Amino acid sequence: MKTANLAIVFTDIQGFTERTSRQTLEENQRLLQVHHQLLAPVFKAFGGRIIKSIGDAFLVTFESPTQAVLSGMALQDRLWQHNRTAPEAERLDVRVAINVGEVRVESSDVFGEPVNIASRVESLAEAGEVFFTEAVYLAMNKAEVPSQEVGAFELKGIPGQIRVFRVPRAPYRVEAPGSPVQPPAEEQPPFGNLALSRVPESQLASGADIAAAAAAIGQRAADVGGQLVERTSAVLQSAVKSGRRSPPPKVLAAVGGGVLAVLLGSALVLTRESPAEKAIAEVAQAASREQKREALAKAGKLIDALEDAAEKAWLSGQLDEAVGRPDRAVRDYITATKAGSGEAEDRIVELLEHEKCNVRSEAAEALGILKLTSARGALETLAEKGGPDEEGDSLFGLGCDSKKAAKQALERIDR
Repeated sequence: MKTANLAIVFTDIQGFTERTSRQTLEENQRLLQVHHQLLAPVFKAFGGRIIKSIGDAFLVTFESPTQAVLSGMALQDRLWQHNRTAPEAERLDVRVAINVGEVRVESSDVFGEPVNIASRVESLAEAGEVFFTEAVYLAMNKAEVPSQEVGAFELKGIPGQIRVFRVPRAPYRVEAPGSPVQPPAEEQPPFGNLALSRVPESQLASGADIAAAAAAIGQRAADVGGQLVERTSAVLQSAVKSGRRSPPPKVLAAVGGGVLAVLLGSALVLTRESPAEKAIAEVAQAASREQKREALAKAGKLIDALEDAAEKAWLSGQLDEAVGRPDRAVRDYITATKAGSGEAEDRIVELLEHEKCNVRSEAAEALGILKLTSARGALETLAEKGGPDEEGDSLFGLGCDSKKAAKQALERIDR
């Protein structure tokens, strides 16, 4: 068993559960995509290792407590910039909690009391805050990170009290004489870009940004390559007509370069969306029953033709959701997760917040079957709060009870 002394960072979107009940599936997925694109590059820039991205939450480890806190400050400032211009549906209010200690390390997860404490401290934080424990405070470089004590708290399942600190809001130091007048607090990033300014802009480019840039470069390469091939083909024809056995070397080089540019450019232009994914989107967007039937048959054939077990099960679940059967989709996601699909694992956790009780219950049961310890926080929330259509408290205890399903899943995980 491998152990390591690591800083554990938990983040989540405040009020995400409530928002999911007001938004469509597409809007929720778009929000989570923006969330990942904004936060993931920040974690990596400060040396963080993303262990899990579970719905609206991140679990990240750092070797340095100081870097962990700085990453929290940087992402809050980046989100502040994003929220100033984002539409209301894409605003992100995130809270950050950090703890440090010795944890058990596996290839795709970390375990131990330090992880549980970080998760509990997260529930104390408000949107826009960076909270951390006394263990972090004692281990970090205080010259780099400003701090302020919040108080001592009793945390569920944790013996004794835990002292909790926070990063206070900027400004942190007096401006030099003659400097511009300090703008009002609401016009400044919450932590004054103290940490974010350390990260080159190039490191903050998201995967989507890079893909878009690559596609643009690829399209240009393909266009230029095509032009090269067209222009040199005339020279080749002329060389053949003139009786030359071989074209001039420069012509051959131009043709080779043009063909290579076309091939490389075309590869970069290729979209990440597979034919099966496009077909699933057509199912969801079908306007008539006939269109939906045709799109469903097309998507089914494309999925059946796939060889990768994880991708096949994942897309089968996506197809089930596209036709309005999220409870059935959970079964596919179990198969996909066992085959190594991180997307399927994340989606099961997201479905704990579904508006329908039976879907939440199916998702909770699935997490119990898979024994996903990283989903403990989300299951505990469901076990405590339930959802909008709970019926477990009805006469004779009949009906759906996702709170009970979550409690049973937690028991199964802890066995």
